[in-house]
Amino acid sequence: MEPHKPPPPSRQSEGCLTVAIRVPLRIVVLVLVVPVRMVWDALVAAGRLVRDTVLRPLGRALLWLGKALFVWPFVGLWRYVLVPVGKALAWLGTVLVLVPAGWLHRYVLAPVGHAVAWLAHGAGAGLAWVYARVLRPIGRAVGRAVVWLLRCLFVVPARWLYTWILAPVGRALAWCARGLGRLLERTATGIGLALYWTLRVLLVLPALALWRWVLAPVGRLLAVVVHEVGDALGHAWRIAGRISRAVGRALGTLFRWIFVEPVRWVYRSVLTPVGHAVRAAVLRPVAQGARVIGLAVREALAGARDSVRQARADVRRMLFGEPARPAAVDRREPQGPAARTLGSSTTALTKD
Repeated sequence: MEPHKPPPPSRQSEGCLTVAIRVPLRIVVLVLVVPVRMVWDALVAAGRLVRDTVLRPLGRALLWLGKALFVWPFVGLWRYVLVPVGKALAWLGTVLVLVPAGWLHRYVLAPVGHAVAWLAHGAGAGLAWVYARVLRPIGRAVGRAVVWLLRCLFVVPARWLYTWILAPVGRALAWCARGLGRLLERTATGIGLALYWTLRVLLVLPALALWRWVLAPVGRLLAVVVHEVGDALGHAWRIAGRISRAVGRALGTLFRWIFVEPVRWVYRSVLTPVGHAVRAAVLRPVAQGARVIGLAVREALAGARDSVRQARADVRRMLFGEPARPAAVDRREPQGPAARTLGSSTTALTKD
């Protein structure tokens, strides 16, 4: 079963004012939008042509030039200068700083630190014994005496003052404050009610009447006009696009018939046969003759190089004589097949 489709919106609920505004508005907007849409489509086509033929190759060339001027030199500087220098500096830092620092820490600072820690531990143990056996009992006795003295001098008088003086006075003040608060609350309630009804009669009711009987109808009318203008612009833009595409196709067909097809016919019927004839009658014989001439020239150059090499060797021999031949050296190891079996008919492993 086909999915249930919602029914199209009905236009019966639209008033006569909406219909009366829509038709002339769409006609006027269509007449105004068609030239704008045709100019827009022409600019889009020209922009695409400029992008594909000028901007994209120019961008690629600028990208390659930027890489050649900025990226590749920095890559070469990083790879062949900074990295080796950094490795050399790291090695020098390891040899000159880290290794001596490790040796100093291991053989000097660590033993000194252990000795200082041992001394500090002993001193701490002594101070802990003094604190536990001497200072803490004295502190407890003094603390108890101070607490008893503070209790007698401050806590007992403060408690008596709070119980018999401050608490009754505070209760009386709280009762007075509650009564004053109730009086102020009732006064504020009366004033608020009076202000509420005054503002309602003077401002709210007139504003409500203005909104209900003036602004709301005008807003609905303006909303209808704005909606119809937007709908007319969209409808006109779509129709103008179709008209622009039809005009573009017609101009393209006319351009093809007037320019492209004659040029294609001339290329196919005239230039191609003439080019084939020129290639068969002129270019191929010229290429064969050039190959023969090149072969002869290469042979002549090879003979001339051999002659020059022989003459140079003769001149060297006349000036410096024959080069000394290396003297034969008596090698201790046997030569030829006898070297494998040490001159016997058996191998070294089966030799008696």
